[in-house]
Amino acid sequence: MQHPLKIYNTLARRKELFVPANGVNTGMYVCGPTVYGDPHLGHARSAITFDVLFRYLMFLGYNVRYVRNITDVGHLEHDADDGDDKISKKARLEQLEPMEVAQLYANRYHRFMNDLNLLPPSIEPLASGHIIEQIALTQEILDNGYAYVSNGSVYFDVEKYNESHPYGILSGRNIDEMLSATRQLDGQDEKRRPVDFALWKKAKPEHIMRWPSPWSDGFPGWHCECTAMGRKYLGSRFDIHGGGMDLIFPHHECEIAQAAAAKDSYSVPYWMHNNMITINGQKMGKSLGNAITLEQFFKGDHPLLEQPYAPMTIRFFILQAHYRSTADFSNDALQASEKGLARLNDAWATLNSLAPAEASSADISHFTAGCANAMNDDLNTPVLISHLFDAARIINSANDQRIALSAADLSELRRCFKAYFFDILGMNNNSNSQAPSREEAFGKALDLLLNLRQQAKEAKDWATSDKIRNALAQAGFEIKDTKDGTEWKLI
Repeated sequence: MQHPLKIYNTLARRKELFVPANGVNTGMYVCGPTVYGDPHLGHARSAITFDVLFRYLMFLGYNVRYVRNITDVGHLEHDADDGDDKISKKARLEQLEPMEVAQLYANRYHRFMNDLNLLPPSIEPLASGHIIEQIALTQEILDNGYAYVSNGSVYFDVEKYNESHPYGILSGRNIDEMLSATRQLDGQDEKRRPVDFALWKKAKPEHIMRWPSPWSDGFPGWHCECTAMGRKYLGSRFDIHGGGMDLIFPHHECEIAQAAAAKDSYSVPYWMHNNMITINGQKMGKSLGNAITLEQFFKGDHPLLEQPYAPMTIRFFILQAHYRSTADFSNDALQASEKGLARLNDAWATLNSLAPAEASSADISHFTAGCANAMNDDLNTPVLISHLFDAARIINSANDQRIALSAADLSELRRCFKAYFFDILGMNNNSNSQAPSREEAFGKALDLLLNLRQQAKEAKDWATSDKIRNALAQAGFEIKDTKDGTEWKLI
């Protein structure tokens, strides 16, 4: 099977026709979340990008095995400023087991991804559940002469590897540049060169998560997990590896080196990377302190948010930018997405109510062809959405009887709209509005009444103020004014 899907392959730096190695059976691995905090908009972008790819490959007829890992505990020293495992640190602070912390945030991640209407991956392996595979990978690399043991830790020998393989093939970097840019981290004195990276780390006495190995009680290096789990579930060669562009170096570069050092071959021909979410041109991220979590978006309780935004509004906002371009957050952009999404949902409802004419007075062939061409052009979702808006104009014109659409054209519009808007873009008009719980609705209604009473008091409208207070008292509330504000309780 061969479809005209072209993908911008980060490894090849170009769009090229997608040809899976095993025909219709397609393997796809995406670096998933590190679960030590609530997911933010950047996490949503990566997840939605590869959810759309997953959906589209299946739409084209491929049998897709989609693997998305979870980095849970044990080996997060690579991005902790103080050399501490973030899960272990949070576990100590909150007096919880590390796996309890990891499970808490994994559950929350899944809940938010479900709100965004993501399909679950075929397999979702945990890093901590594949220690044996990571030890085996490390041993293979050692046996092949591309690693060395130092004080109970095992490091990848980048210079030795570079003698026979091009280290930097994905990022375009070279060893000299990396030597000058590598920052000093804990344990650097164990390495032969600063650019070498850990395959296995000997655990310090205070390190909570540790496993026995031939070299020491310790934990795997960050980069090992994806290489080990990818080849376990997808084989030594699979089709697509994806993630955020911030993973190109060092994570994905090291993955390529590990796979080649273990098997002397590059295991993945297609590498895809989504770009970042920005705020005023600056990357959104936890390390910069400007990340807005998905929960804050859904509830609207962040200083930068003017209102709550429904999950489908967030999804639509993300898909209005091409996955390789930046998407800049603003309330204006999200509110425009909210209105645009409502227009398309209204168009779908109108389309399903239209009665057919005997003959069409409009040509819809450009719409159906345009949708396919947009998706085949490196998943160009902004262009696809523009075609959906064109279809909405045709639908509204037919509803206003300015044009006529035959039964065949209505059927094709419904088929195409459903396929591209719902099945491929993953929109869900049933969850376009974030319905509050009974408790939330109750609280919001009471807050509204108390705010109206406060406004009446400030305007010296004592009659209205007393009327609201008396009505609440009759409904079973005791209202008490204090110097800090209004307090209430149920009698």
